[in-house]
Amino acid sequence: MLRFSIFISLLCLPFAAIVAQSNEEDLQTQNMADKLLSSDQKLSVGGYGEVHYNQALDPDYRNNGTLDVHRLVMLFGYQFSKRVQFVSEIEYEHVSEVFVEQAFLQYKINQSINLRGGLLLIPMGIINEFHEPTAFNGVERPLIDNKISPTTWREIGFGMSGTLLPASLKYQVYLVNGFNGYDGSARFNGKNGLRGGRQKGAESTISSPNFTGKVEYFGLRGLNLGVSAYVGKSQSELFERLDKADEAALASADSSVVGIAMFGLDARYQIAGLQLRGQFYYASLSNTDQYNVFTANDAGKPNDLGSSLAGYYLEGGYNVLRDIQNTQHELIPFIRYEHSNTQNSMETGFVASASHEVNVITTGISWALAKGAVVKADLQFSKSVSDTKASKTLNIGFGYMF
Repeated sequence: MLRFSIFISLLCLPFAAIVAQSNEEDLQTQNMADKLLSSDQKLSVGGYGEVHYNQALDPDYRNNGTLDVHRLVMLFGYQFSKRVQFVSEIEYEHVSEVFVEQAFLQYKINQSINLRGGLLLIPMGIINEFHEPTAFNGVERPLIDNKISPTTWREIGFGMSGTLLPASLKYQVYLVNGFNGYDGSARFNGKNGLRGGRQKGAESTISSPNFTGKVEYFGLRGLNLGVSAYVGKSQSELFERLDKADEAALASADSSVVGIAMFGLDARYQIAGLQLRGQFYYASLSNTDQYNVFTANDAGKPNDLGSSLAGYYLEGGYNVLRDIQNTQHELIPFIRYEHSNTQNSMETGFVASASHEVNVITTGISWALAKGAVVKADLQFSKSVSDTKASKTLNIGFGYMF
């Protein structure tokens, strides 16, 4: 509780600086899909990608580094009419894997009401929607956006989005298919949280719809505040051709389902060269005691999914080239502190592992060569509660977005 109170206090610090605002450009409120939708072109094309070098640093052992074309993404938008538009995002990961990250049709009634249907990004936090390498500091995405809100998280559904200009609010509300928690074996566990349950629009199973939504406030220059939520149940393949009169089969299928209620709070603030951001996630899971017993391994050992997951990060950076005239370059030293716990709490009879509560400090630099092109380097210190010392990793990479 103390950690959460400190986080909220620091998250509210930007308000103290509102009176000192300068005429900075507005903070980014459109992701890549929004930019394609706002284009006047019949056919719009965009893209982004990143190449990474990761090297573990250990005083006692020599380690190989990893070089990876982590992702290469192409986006295509098409305007059938002034009201009807389509957006797609096709991603190649690690050279050999191909995914569709977005593919939806939008019908624009007005600026406040846009109907959407298809493969949609779940509007949780910052990174899930602003995951292009030029949109965040650090070579790798924050840990909590991997373990708790599993970026890039997308599912098939429909709903509405829009901007309420008089109130300076942007909203999104969708009904989507949920995580697949059971397909013959457990897709959730204590180490990776809910990440393994993402269906990504690939022949997705749906046994009950889930709700997700987000509201963002951008009424003060340089400030963006977001509140997001996700509520529903995981899907299970045990409901396929399930006899409604078979009470034992129904009880078994119910044991393979987890109830999920996730809450997110995020803030971004920019004044002069100073850049601040913070994010908090809390996910409450129900029925995890039955799920863990039902998905025990072959030796009878129960699964270890937590009954809640929680995490947050705080980050600060400063563009040291801000006062240089006529330059497109930005040089941003930054530091980020992060806390993640995928077993924040456990049902009675289950014991949390200290290895799943992790603190990470990432410090480095982002060098924007031009708008849309960035070179990054950082040093990451990661330590779980069970570790005696922190592990260190050097990360170097470059990214682009157009």
